Amino acid sequence: MSEVKIKLRNVNKSFGKKIVLRNLNLDVCKGESLVVIGGSGTGKSVLIKCIQGLLTPEDGSILVDDQEVVGIDEKDKEALHSKMGMLFQGGALFDSLSVWENVAFDLLENKGYNKKDARNEAIRVLRSVGLDPDVADLSPAELSGGMQKRVGLARAIISRPEIIFFDEPTTGLDPIMADVINDLIVESVKGLGATALTITHDMASARKIADRVAMLYKGEIIWQGTVKDLDKTDNPYVVQFINGRSQGPIKTGV
Repeated sequence: MSEVKIKLRNVNKSFGKKIVLRNLNLDVCKGESLVVIGGSGTGKSVLIKCIQGLLTPEDGSILVDDQEVVGIDEKDKEALHSKMGMLFQGGALFDSLSVWENVAFDLLENKGYNKKDARNEAIRVLRSVGLDPDVADLSPAELSGGMQKRVGLARAIISRPEIIFFDEPTTGLDPIMADVINDLIVESVKGLGATALTITHDMASARKIADRVAMLYKGEIIWQGTVKDLDKTDNPYVVQFINGRSQGPIKTGV
C-alpha cells in the first residue's frame, strides 16, 4: 500500500450560498503525480488553496503528512508551505525583479542565501528547465509566454519541495510549447521524487503528466483512475469532458 501524502475527507467549502466543494474525498500518494480535471468553476483552484491552508473549509479534514491543515496556525502554516512549490497559471512573476531574483525568491526571503549563491543556484535551475544563463538578468516582460512558464517552473522547484502544485500549467501556450512544458514538469517531478497535484482542463497535458487522474464535478470527485482507465470508462461525465462534446450530462449554461 502506497503512503498517502495528502488526504482529504468530507471537505466542504462554500462562498455564501455557492457550494464549491461538497463532501470531497481524495488521496494523493507520496511520489505520485495526480491530475485533477474539470471545467472552469468546478472548484479546482479552491481545492489547492484548501490543501495549502490559504482557505479554510467549513468542515472536513485535510491531512498533509498526517498533519491537520484545517485550522492550522501561522507557525505551522509556514512549515507546511516550506514543503511546497507552486507553478501559477499566469506565471505570477514579479515585474520589479529580474528573472534570477524571481527564481531565487524563496532562497533570498526564507532560506538565508546571500545574493551571489542565490544567483548561482537560480542559474543552475534555469539551465535544468532549458534556459541559458543570459536570461537571468532579463525582466519577465522581456520573455515569451513559454519562457515565463519555464521561469515559473524553476521558481517552483528551486527549494526542492516535497509537494508541487501546478495550476493550469499549459494555459496560453501553443501545442508544441505546451508539450515542452509537460515534459519539463515530468522530468522535474521525477527528479525531485516529489508529489505533484496538477489542475487542468487540457487533456493532452493530463495524459502526459498524470500517474492518476481524478475528475471534479460540482464539488465532488466523481471518477478517478489511471490514464489508461480514461479511455475505458463509461462514466458519461468523463466521456463528455475528455472528448470535448457539447452534448451530455455536463451542461454548459449556454
